[in-house]
Amino acid sequence: MSPSPAKDRRLTGVAAMVGSGLSNQTGAAVGALAFPVLGPLGVVAVRQYVAALVLLAVGRPRLRGFTWRQWWPVLLLAGVFGTMNFTLYTAVDRIGLGLAVTLEFLGPLTVALAATRRRLDAGCAVLAAAGVVVLMRPRPSADYAGMALGLVAACCWASYILLNRVVGRRIPGAQGAAAAATVSALAFLPAGVVVALRHPPTAGAVLCAVTAGVLSSAVPYLTDLLTLRHVPAQTFGLFMSVNPVLAALVGWVVLGQGLGAAEWAGMGAVVVANAVSLATAGG
Repeated sequence: MSPSPAKDRRLTGVAAMVGSGLSNQTGAAVGALAFPVLGPLGVVAVRQYVAALVLLAVGRPRLRGFTWRQWWPVLLLAGVFGTMNFTLYTAVDRIGLGLAVTLEFLGPLTVALAATRRRLDAGCAVLAAAGVVVLMRPRPSADYAGMALGLVAACCWASYILLNRVVGRRIPGAQGAAAAATVSALAFLPAGVVVALRHPPTAGAVLCAVTAGVLSSAVPYLTDLLTLRHVPAQTFGLFMSVNPVLAALVGWVVLGQGLGAAEWAGMGAVVVANAVSLATAGG
């Protein structure tokens, strides 16, 4: 008996989610390989350029028709977008991919928990907080600057979610996201020039940075558009919970960044808190 069309669509959606998550984290890891030459700032600049090109092609924004009521959240979104990527990549350079992504993930988790008043969600918040305490516990090798950058990235991701909602209501389609990515790319243009002049890029470093842009911006964005057509938003969000685990695995395989038992426990607490909250939402 052949699978039903609905089951085929679900399988397609699951495959797309797996591919999107692996692509995003692999892109970040490949970008980290260019840090010795370009630094996090140079890699993020290239990533912003790639994201802008992709979103411009998809969204085709009519910038001249935007009103100030539409422009101000776009400008804020552009600033948050650039800051989020820069603080995340700098955190990756200092504390590793797995820990940086786990801390960044506190952003969407906080947004999700703040929207409800259930006791279960309060328990999830406590569990996530316990995980963060474990991850940020005092120890000789702790890089608190890197951890702080990861938390800034989390605040930016939370702001990114809230601003995206505003932009989505005021500007049709992907025009708002495309406009924000373009503004962000233009803002990073001077930084890219300075990095190129101070540290002449090698072909390998540029290739890694461009690959990071494609894998972490273009592929996830286009794949997520496909995924949300085939799976419920709740399921999509639930799968997104495993991104810190994917980041830790990719960081270990690609960058050789291993984690100890305590780090895995702390990461697991954050992942479980988010998964439980999402799985029981609306229940």
